[in-house]
Amino acid sequence: MNHKSCSHLEAIDHIKSGAGVCEECVKTGEEWVHLRTCQTCGVTLCCDSSINRHARAHHEESAHPVIASAEPNEYWAFCYNDNLYKKFKPQ
Repeated sequence: MNHKSCSHLEAIDHIKSGAGVCEECVKTGEEWVHLRTCQTCGVTLCCDSSINRHARAHHEESAHPVIASAEPNEYWAFCYNDNLYKKFKPQ
């Protein structure tokens, strides 16, 4: 059993919701697979399964550590720094 903890994830008490589109893909007319919302600044971008991986690029450029699923009925966040997930109760 994994008992690792992450201060970035523990600091979040609720998930920020974001736009229903990848803000960067919209600019270029690209499509995405799933959406993620940065829990630091609230920007919504595409996931690692998407061709452009805008959420990861945002993390690498900004050092914002945590993204959360922006998909309906998904309540989890992921910390890029610590490579850990946290599930949340539905809001």
